[in-house]
Amino acid sequence: MLSRRNFLKGCLAGGGAAATGLAPAPASARGNLTNPPGGLGLLYDATLCVGCQACVAACKEANNNPPEFKTADRLWDTPRDTTGHTFNVIKVYTNGTGETKDAEINGFSFMKTSCMHCADASCVSACPVSAMQKDPVTGIVTYDANVCLGCRYCVAACAFGIPKYQYDSPTGRIGKCELCHDRHKDGHYSACAEVCPTGATLFGRTVDLLAEARRRLALKPGETTRIPRGRLPYSDAEAEKASTWRKEPDQSYEVQAGKYIQHVYGETEYGGTQVLKLSAVEFEKVGMPALPPKSSASTSETIQHTLYQGMIMPIAVLGAMTWAARRNVRKDDDDSEGGES
Repeated sequence: MLSRRNFLKGCLAGGGAAATGLAPAPASARGNLTNPPGGLGLLYDATLCVGCQACVAACKEANNNPPEFKTADRLWDTPRDTTGHTFNVIKVYTNGTGETKDAEINGFSFMKTSCMHCADASCVSACPVSAMQKDPVTGIVTYDANVCLGCRYCVAACAFGIPKYQYDSPTGRIGKCELCHDRHKDGHYSACAEVCPTGATLFGRTVDLLAEARRRLALKPGETTRIPRGRLPYSDAEAEKASTWRKEPDQSYEVQAGKYIQHVYGETEYGGTQVLKLSAVEFEKVGMPALPPKSSASTSETIQHTLYQGMIMPIAVLGAMTWAARRNVRKDDDDSEGGES
């Protein structure tokens, strides 16, 4: 019988054999990957959201996704969360009487849920066939169904729970927001931002969106300010000149600044994301997970590269299995000889 103690001894023996003259220096830890300078994303401001769900409907139309019925009458598309056929939803936070917008006590607030397009995306790191990729220019995390194996490693790896498997697909597909990247060539941008009537969802370069988010945080509650809608203009003329997006008239309008939580969600979380969020209610209460600044992809890849550099782990496991097999064969031979005598 192979005990746990003997197995561990075998692992050590195999590891020692692998390390003797075969093991190279340990792989150095890698840091977080960063967003490209021209990375595109969204800024969602919960204080401006009215919960109209126009972004949900526009996302469905842009991606040719079917409605998902959650009520008995089956009259309305009522998804409760993102799925393989719903890439964007607006969730509601309520407390007590729920009478005051953006108040944590006896109030309510909204939160947009969709792909965050992480700078160091776990889904990209976990995918064994590169069906998930991060565009080196736009930073958009895209998905290629023609390459996908249906292993769902991306589903397990995402800290935000975004990639979802389409179980009704005979070929097995993953559904997630791709920032409508296929519409950019026609002068369009993310459908959710195009239709948002209040500018709660704003499209643009992440660097520009971050600057806009910080500008809003610096405002005093109730201070009058102008809020852009649709797409945030580029901050430099050269980038604007190279843009393929249609020129739009100024859609900005005046509002009174909300009382923001002094944090831009997505600026540092998980190594940073290209989708940024502002809220007047604590982010954890509106459904956004508390995450460290270090991405899990940087940690997991460092471990994997260390273990597999020079085939250390495979050789160690093979050594342990060989040791165990030889030991058991020797024991069987001894028992057989004893039985014959």
